[in-house]
Amino acid sequence: MPKVIVIPADDPPQLQGSPHLDRLRAVGEVRLWTDRPADDAEKVRRAIEADCLINSRSAIKWPGEVLRRLPRLRMITVVGIGTDAIDLEAARQQGIVVSNLPGRTAPIVAEHAFGLMLAVAKRAWYQTSEMKQGRWQRCDNVYLRGKMLGVIGAGPIAQEMAALGKAIGMQAQAWTFQPSAERSAQLGLKFVELDDLLRTSDVVSLHLPLSEKTRGFLGKRELQLLKPGALFINTARGAVIDNAALADELNSGRLGGAGIDVFETEPPPPDHPLLACAQVVLTPHIADQTPEGMELLNAGAVDNVLAFLEGKPRFRVV
Repeated sequence: MPKVIVIPADDPPQLQGSPHLDRLRAVGEVRLWTDRPADDAEKVRRAIEADCLINSRSAIKWPGEVLRRLPRLRMITVVGIGTDAIDLEAARQQGIVVSNLPGRTAPIVAEHAFGLMLAVAKRAWYQTSEMKQGRWQRCDNVYLRGKMLGVIGAGPIAQEMAALGKAIGMQAQAWTFQPSAERSAQLGLKFVELDDLLRTSDVVSLHLPLSEKTRGFLGKRELQLLKPGALFINTARGAVIDNAALADELNSGRLGGAGIDVFETEPPPPDHPLLACAQVVLTPHIADQTPEGMELLNAGAVDNVLAFLEGKPRFRVV
């Protein structure tokens, strides 16, 4: 029986039209939907015959109660690094291999985070909005050379972000769950305690995956430790931080601004607190959405499926 590879919700477009799909069609049947399923029943209907599933959008969740209704499913790959859309324990119990693409687009995502930092520091959105409304009302920018960049996390994206900061003359420090003197020397990054990083960094850039350990990782207490005037950048996952608390700190004027690419719910609802903040730059979860980034991710996801079908799964999370 030919293998069935399902892409259940390619919205916005990621894999549709990719030449890499031809490599999958050579080994099985590819079924791709260009819209999002309305509910869990629709997810099951689309994936019920799937041997392999490519989850091209993290907004599409795969809880245990859905996975248990897919008896043929043996492999899921995400098109990126985050696997928070999948119930990993349920996948393990069902014997489903879960793979990701660690570090594949790290330079691209870090460049986006760096761009957000520059845009926030130079008040790009605020100044543009003021001018479009006919107001010539300037406010002070932030000069970044010599300032301290604190990266939360020490994976490939955090490393690239720190390198970009250093390239314009910033200092850099990091916090990680697994600090060591050897790793610090290897990366050229000083590891500090989280509270110290928050208190001493002029810019804090978040680079943690979403898991039960990191959900709500930065709450009101942590955000109130940030330096007055500090900038905050998030290209990781929206649920790692209490966004209502972040909005409170921005609206009070204590923080200098934020650049945000990710949200707890995507797209965010109209009443999301960050949408009403003045000193923010927001992008719709597009940090790796360049032609180069999409090519790397599409090729990697297809490679993951082919490796699994050859009995040599790679980049296994489960």
